[in-house]
Amino acid sequence: MGKMRGTVTTQENTGLLVLAVDDEAPGLSEIKYLLESSPHIRRVLTAFDAAEALRVLRGDYEQEVMERTKAGLPPVDAVFADINMPGLSGTDLARVLGAFRAPPALVFVTGVEHSEAVTAFDVGALDFVTKPINEDRVNKAIARVVERVATKPVSTPEPVPAQEAQDDEVIPVELGGTIKLVPRASVRYVEAQGDYARLHTADGSSHLVRIPLAQLEERWENAGFVRIHRSFLVALPLVTELRMTSNGYAVVIGAGEDAKELPVSRRHTRELKERIVRPPKSGWG
Repeated sequence: MGKMRGTVTTQENTGLLVLAVDDEAPGLSEIKYLLESSPHIRRVLTAFDAAEALRVLRGDYEQEVMERTKAGLPPVDAVFADINMPGLSGTDLARVLGAFRAPPALVFVTGVEHSEAVTAFDVGALDFVTKPINEDRVNKAIARVVERVATKPVSTPEPVPAQEAQDDEVIPVELGGTIKLVPRASVRYVEAQGDYARLHTADGSSHLVRIPLAQLEERWENAGFVRIHRSFLVALPLVTELRMTSNGYAVVIGAGEDAKELPVSRRHTRELKERIVRPPKSGWG
């Protein structure tokens, strides 16, 4: 069977880019196999839980995903996800996807009762496939995704500012066996800890995430974050002072009892001064 009309063309490859999410290896392997068997699917990415899925959709592992987001496209064309997963459930994932500027189509693939199927549609699922998975039913779901993609203007998308494209970014953080979503907007500054980064938030808490500081610096630059030291990345709109100390310059974030002073390295001082005196970007304040 030939390709259906209207599929996405990316880097001269025709077909859909999809993400399969299931915390059980056999289930993930099965849905990946069925998706790859379809002539409409170009490539299948995988994730073992919703938190990992969000990292994939942020472009942590795939340059293509990041390029699609920068171009104003959904990070992938569709997400095929289980509902009953530990930590963040499939419906939790659906709510996060709904906040994306360009959300991908969502198809739930799971063995649940009808009442949960209704819930799935309530959170914006395009289709619902029950387990044990039927190849015919998966192909019908793929056809619905193809139809949806075909109705959207995907051939010449207008690029959007990176800040707008990522305004709703959340960072999944594991806390004692559960996963919490930390909004980027709540982060005051980030501290490097080896290959990890510690997010310091407005409520005084901190969260260790498996993301290098250099990667966050690149990804969050257009959202108002700036590197001030090899160990620190700060939210520039929250800087209230740049002061001289006995050890060089330092910035102050916040005021009063919540104020936090962080060192500024000599190599970052000039750039920081320039950023501070620039007119503020629209959307901040």
